[in-house]
Amino acid sequence: MHCKICDVSTNLAFEAQILRKFLVKYYFCENCGFLHTEEPYWLDEAYNSAIATADTGLVQRNIELSKILTVLLFFMFDKKGKYLDIAGGYGMLTRLMRDAGFDFYWSDKYCDNLLARGFEVIDDSSFTAITAFEVLEHLPDPLSFISESMKLAKSRTMIFSTVLFKGAPPSPGSWWYYSFDTGQHISFYQGRTLQVIAEKLGLNCYSNGTIHLLTDKKLKSSIFRWLTSPRNFRGLSYCQKKFMVSKTMSDHLDMMGRKQ
Repeated sequence: MHCKICDVSTNLAFEAQILRKFLVKYYFCENCGFLHTEEPYWLDEAYNSAIATADTGLVQRNIELSKILTVLLFFMFDKKGKYLDIAGGYGMLTRLMRDAGFDFYWSDKYCDNLLARGFEVIDDSSFTAITAFEVLEHLPDPLSFISESMKLAKSRTMIFSTVLFKGAPPSPGSWWYYSFDTGQHISFYQGRTLQVIAEKLGLNCYSNGTIHLLTDKKLKSSIFRWLTSPRNFRGLSYCQKKFMVSKTMSDHLDMMGRKQ
């Protein structure tokens, strides 16, 4: 198979059982460090539910991500800008970010918007940045997804998360992030993979190892890592709250007005 990122030949890394029934091949690219499955023919079954029932960390993860994001947008981007959460799931992050005072919107082809209704993306809108948390590991063609998402959002900035690995692919029994039982994680990245993606798209890449940023802006990587460090963003999120007004009540009044 050829690498979906840099198009060079890949090597068979290992085989593993997906959904406790399918024996699947995993291929590794020595050039950019990208690890991916064979063509994922099992995805229809894996996505019987858009959100895996085993994802018990969904609520906690969104709360934590919202704290990181509020700090990052407040200090490094336009706090009055317009933002889009793509593959936004039930809308929890969009609602949390609006509660924090940011003008956030939701989009997801495969999941119902339960918590941010009324703030779905409108065609031809342009955004300061898009967010895609816990998305890239689900994608069969990540480079196309990123490029098309930026084009649709008229944005050249994407903030996202995915867990990285270093060196050779971890053995099948040693890394929980493979998520073999759900069958939804099919693409895995290293830091150098993200750098190649950035180069392909003419962007800059910044990362703290878990939170990543692709953008056409030139930023100080040390400041990005400092703002997204757990020891810093939790305290700084309280600072952000002092200078921004929550949209919780204004959104409520807006929704009430739309019903009339």
